[in-house]
Amino acid sequence: MTKVSVLRFFKPILLLFCTLFTYISLSAQGFEGYYQNPTIHNNTIVFTAEGDLWKISLHGGLAQRLTTHAEEENFSSISPDGKTIAFSASYEGPMEVYTMPIDGGLPTRWTFERDASVTNGWTPDNQIIYHTRAFSKVPDNQIVTIDPISKQKTRIPLSQASEASYDATGNTVYFVRPAYHRNVTKRYQGGTARQIWKFTKGEDEAVKLTTNHLGGSHHPMWFSNRIYFISDRDGIMNIWSMTENGEDLKQHTTHKDFDVRSASISNGNIVYQMAADLWHYDLATNESKKINIKIVSDLDQLREKWDDNPSKYITSVHADPSGEHIVITARGRVFVAPVKSGRFVSFTDKADVRFRDAVFSHDGSNIYTLSDESGEFEFVSMPSNGQGSEKRITNNGKVLRYGGNPSSDGKWIAYNDLENNMYVLNIANGVSKKISTNQEGIGNFSWSPDNKWLAFVQMASNTMAQIKVYNVDTGALFDLTTDRANSFNPKWSPDGKFIYFLSDRSFTSLVGSPWGPRQPEPYFDASEKVYHVALKKGTRSPFREDDELSSDAKKEDKPGETDKKDKGKKEEKEDKVTVTIDQDGIQNRIVEVPVSAGNYYGLEVNKSALYLMSTTTGIKTKNHLSFIKIDNKEVSLKTMVSDIEGFELVGNGEKILLNKGKDYHMIEAGTSEVKDLSKSKINLSDWKFPITPKEDWKQIFTDAWRMERDYFYDKNMHGVDWDAMHAKYLPLVDRVTTRSELSDLIGRFVGELSALHTSVRGGDEREDDKKIAVASLGAVFSRDENKKGFKIEHIYKVDPDYPDNKSPLDDPYLDVRNGDIITKVNGKDALNAIDIGELIRNEAGKQVRLTLLRGTSSRDIIVKPIANEYNLRYSDWEYGNRLDVEKKSEDQIGYLHLRAMGSNDINQFYREFYPVFNKGGLIVDVRYNFGGNIDSFILEKLLRKAWMYWKARSGESYWNMPYAFRGHIVVLVNENTYSDGEAFADGFKKLKLGTTIGTRTWGGEIWLHSGNRLSDNGLARAPMMGVYGDNGEWLIEGHGFEPDIEVDNLPHATFKGEDAQLDAAINHLKKLIKEDPREVPAPPAYPDKSFENNKKTNN
Repeated sequence: MTKVSVLRFFKPILLLFCTLFTYISLSAQGFEGYYQNPTIHNNTIVFTAEGDLWKISLHGGLAQRLTTHAEEENFSSISPDGKTIAFSASYEGPMEVYTMPIDGGLPTRWTFERDASVTNGWTPDNQIIYHTRAFSKVPDNQIVTIDPISKQKTRIPLSQASEASYDATGNTVYFVRPAYHRNVTKRYQGGTARQIWKFTKGEDEAVKLTTNHLGGSHHPMWFSNRIYFISDRDGIMNIWSMTENGEDLKQHTTHKDFDVRSASISNGNIVYQMAADLWHYDLATNESKKINIKIVSDLDQLREKWDDNPSKYITSVHADPSGEHIVITARGRVFVAPVKSGRFVSFTDKADVRFRDAVFSHDGSNIYTLSDESGEFEFVSMPSNGQGSEKRITNNGKVLRYGGNPSSDGKWIAYNDLENNMYVLNIANGVSKKISTNQEGIGNFSWSPDNKWLAFVQMASNTMAQIKVYNVDTGALFDLTTDRANSFNPKWSPDGKFIYFLSDRSFTSLVGSPWGPRQPEPYFDASEKVYHVALKKGTRSPFREDDELSSDAKKEDKPGETDKKDKGKKEEKEDKVTVTIDQDGIQNRIVEVPVSAGNYYGLEVNKSALYLMSTTTGIKTKNHLSFIKIDNKEVSLKTMVSDIEGFELVGNGEKILLNKGKDYHMIEAGTSEVKDLSKSKINLSDWKFPITPKEDWKQIFTDAWRMERDYFYDKNMHGVDWDAMHAKYLPLVDRVTTRSELSDLIGRFVGELSALHTSVRGGDEREDDKKIAVASLGAVFSRDENKKGFKIEHIYKVDPDYPDNKSPLDDPYLDVRNGDIITKVNGKDALNAIDIGELIRNEAGKQVRLTLLRGTSSRDIIVKPIANEYNLRYSDWEYGNRLDVEKKSEDQIGYLHLRAMGSNDINQFYREFYPVFNKGGLIVDVRYNFGGNIDSFILEKLLRKAWMYWKARSGESYWNMPYAFRGHIVVLVNENTYSDGEAFADGFKKLKLGTTIGTRTWGGEIWLHSGNRLSDNGLARAPMMGVYGDNGEWLIEGHGFEPDIEVDNLPHATFKGEDAQLDAAINHLKKLIKEDPREVPAPPAYPDKSFENNKKTNN
């Protein structure tokens, strides 16, 4: 073979080798992920990506994966000797602290706290630092260290501290207070903005270092006698530094586009997160640069997956006119399922499109749904059998539309939108006509049998729900009901003669007067009645009792045998109903359906009956499907199916689709009770569908952006170019590899609005099935090596008037005391475990045997640990405050604390206020109040005034208004007073009810609800209702409520048991009581009504 021939022979092999080498090289180079929470030691970096820990050199390159668990590992920190990684993970449910060798290995669990334990770092002598709420009686973080050698935990003596970093001596800790408030708000300057403090062993108190900036400063990092930290002092989070005393402020990075996030320092190198990358700042050169990191992964969380429990994502279910199929909207996808048998149709081929509120067309041949494929939600039509192409009906979307109600002639769709407008859409030309007259709210709507009229509910300016009727041909609009009561659920009779509706016109209170324990208030039960109105004058109600004239009329109208021949013609004629409405005097023709009032909603009507939901009265109510037969013999409400979630009368009125539990059933629309639903169940057991996460996430990202745009209270988006924000952050979706990372990214652009109430969380996150709870014995323990057990430092105490809330160890029968030692748990030596919680995992509510040592005496007891001690710890704090107030005021002052402003807190207010309504002073404590919506309820109680007094022959005087508080009031607030807690404090101050004491609050006063869910049930909350005062200025938002008297509970003193704010309140009230005791006026002298002939003589 010649030299040329050999070359020709090897050339193809050489090319193949080069191709394979190039492929292998490219594969080895990996790809860029979404990098978070880095830690550095010398030249080694550990960070989180794909929910796992990775290791990389400071110089970048291909990262090494260290963990593979389904749960997320985060907040890693490398030990001072560089051998160990500490991190937080939720392997068994709670987020706990773990360690592992830096080169990989089996993780070791170090905490069993029941509350999230977040790794902060290491002390210079190799102890793990973390923060947790587990040892705080209030919902606030404290810093704890663990010695991996002795297994001893040490609480740093600071009541409110997180994100700790020590100096080289280990004597001074730099920390953050308050803790991160978990809203994504940028440029936030409210009372909960993080600030950097320091505490040195032996000093009297911690010292605040960041004193000249209202915004956030966090992630302190000590290095070479300076504190490096992250701050938004220039509007963007960047790296800054200061001396150990908070002086000589310097800015080190000057990023303009994205915030610096978490950061770590080692030997003059700072590694930090910005956007989806890690960056390196060199202190020596004062230069920043991106670290080029690639990861190699099978991208497990980006693989197509099949959702085998899609019912949890259902947002709507509707039936076709025949009742043979249902259309399901779930997770932004549409499905058509047979009621009995047939083919299951899935509209899932567009993975990056979300569908909403799908319904059948008038004949069941098509599906009408809202699709966001164009970037806005538009109505589209799709063949219900899946055979054919999709057709767009509208193309002018600007704000979120809600699902439509098609007319039965196939010409119209009635719908409303987020801005409370009511529209009628012409299906043929795609033109929508607005028919509502205000934007106060739209309720139910329904078509007349001839499709010429639409009845809909519109909220009047006085908030009452009013029924209006619109004619699609003439554009005429009139009021069917007044705005004097709430009227809703308008439904047309199939013959077009009546409109039926519900209205809350029954005023029957279960409480008849304000006299009684805790000042009872009216509670209106069974408020709704059923009404109908004849559309033409002179039309007789089908419920009107017979009389001799009506009997004669019926005889004349009775069909003969010959009429049966024309049955088909008559049915055809009935199908062509023409609705005529005499508008004149129509409100005077409204008549009650003669059944008792009840708790009714969801009215439907067919030829033979009215169907509605009826709710029982009291606690743990149930909803029943009930019916009223259209008859004038024995008119009554009867139960058709008990305990259901909802129902829908199918288009032809012959069947009912109902939802009971998690199941759907199709039953006949009859007039008798249905007890057995087993044969009517629609089989969805095999329903599954595939999800392509990357495409799904792109839609979720845009959907969240669009929801913020549509829901946010300010259409101008606080001046932010919202389109530009979408363009800026969307490319980063390609870096995202987990649903948790997507939430983090969504939070970045939502934060650009600089508004609170903007948390982003949830969705279809990967997790394992292990939920092994750590039970609680209701006490604080310390490890006692000498006595070979865990010492009981404190048994949590609660109000003994409510013994069912006691700690398991606070049982007189058991006689357990502080100082006792638990040496064994279920026969196992206690100190073989790192923490006593390790020995009572999965033991909540079960009998556990403890061996107790007191002195030299040992005995065994049986206890039942509780599942969660959060409420117990909190109650201990509240009860302790009450006792402290009573003692220091000599029982002149009452105390109550509200944890939030929800239904449970109404109960708390009633429980704690009424026993002290007659005190000279009252402290209403809303520190750590998480908000809600009952501020006006509490304020109304405190506004009550005494204006007259009663004096009986015996006993003390009493006053009217009953239970009015006559004394002096102080409200306590702090930086962890949130939302409605702030609104309450602001109202209290503006209404001049007393004095407010504490610190500036959180600053979240744009109100909202959490109904705007993403397709996978994730949440990106959009604040929807701004709050302003009568001075024309926005209230509280972004700044917080400022109390009359500022008093801070400093962290070290508070840890030792002091409460400066509470003491200030007590002293202030004692002073006011002394100056103005407000004693009950003494009764005047009794009148002398005697006459000369009956006057009492004094002997």
